Amino acid sequence: MSVTEESGGRLNAFAKEPKIEVLSKEASSSSLFQLLIFAGVMLLAALITYAIWFS
Repeated sequence: MSVTEESGGRLNAFAKEPKIEVLSKEASSSSLFQLLIFAGVMLLAALITYAIWFS
């Protein structure tokens, strides 16, 4: 707790507040979506490669 002294000798005490952390659900959802897109692109590339290789 920090204490300050004002004019006239009055003391003010201020509580030390915890640091605020902002958590966003969108960030984890976006990461999962990007992983899903990447997996889909890799699957599509594998299917195209398979079709070209064995045709």
